Amino acid sequence: MTMQRIQYHRYGGPEVLRLDDFEPRRPGPHEVLVRVRAASANPMDWKIRGGAMEMVTGRAFPRGFGTDFAGVVEAVGTDVARLRVGDEVLGGTSPEGAGSFAEAVVVEENGVVHKPANLSFEQAAAIPTVGITAYQAIVREGKLNEGQAVFVHGCLGGVGRAAVQFALSRGASVAGSCRPTAIAEARALGIDPIVGFDFDPESLAGRFDLVLDTAGTLPAEATRMLAERTGHLIDINPSPAKFARSAEPGPYRLMIAQPFTVDLDAIAHAAGLGTLHVPIARTVPLAEAIPALTELELRHFPRGGKLVAVAE
Repeated sequence: MTMQRIQYHRYGGPEVLRLDDFEPRRPGPHEVLVRVRAASANPMDWKIRGGAMEMVTGRAFPRGFGTDFAGVVEAVGTDVARLRVGDEVLGGTSPEGAGSFAEAVVVEENGVVHKPANLSFEQAAAIPTVGITAYQAIVREGKLNEGQAVFVHGCLGGVGRAAVQFALSRGASVAGSCRPTAIAEARALGIDPIVGFDFDPESLAGRFDLVLDTAGTLPAEATRMLAERTGHLIDINPSPAKFARSAEPGPYRLMIAQPFTVDLDAIAHAAGLGTLHVPIARTVPLAEAIPALTELELRHFPRGGKLVAVAE
């Protein structure tokens, strides 16, 4: 069956994106075919398209764009038992299997969970990457508990905002950094104290059990200064230098989110309960998604929420 998806035939900038016809392959034994109802964009998507993860994704083209989606299961592989045709689901693809900005996507079963009935497809598509990254940073790696304190650098970005909500729901206190124009929004989310990105770390020295750098721009010395002696330091923005630093003894860890089904289920459950809310700044039809993606990547517009494309 011929469908449409946004794809590209070489690595590059947003100019390589095309809305083309394609034929989804049949799902393998542990895969499902999902009829996509909505997909959302993440900065990782244009890093993949730009070739930054070429060692993982390879050089086979065309390649589909996008990882996060929500939709309805249309076919299942021979060994899939947890999901059935007709199930409403949300999930994410692997970097090498990207292609969520499409009318259909084939994805590993472990990257898909049931969508809470009270979430729209658009709301569900907004949560997988930011939700699982924040959850694993706060819960799995950071081991944040009631009465502890976390500092989130970039507290109003997608991952930062989700991390704030997970931390607060666990009874922790949250401080963070954001743009001066967004301080009121951060305060309404429950963050206190709030500082700008160029803050003096000495003013908050030694106050935090966990320092989470979602922006990837917090200097190493500032990170160490903010944390208590036994605190966790977590970064989610990979680079060769950060991989090397993470391999050294000490509290610093570069975290790459893993597609654990149990964690994806946890964030879906949190979203269904309302303890995790990822705002949507703009929704466009799939046919109009390329200009919107280009504007988001190059102009960082719109701010304050996710870009979601709806497959009609």
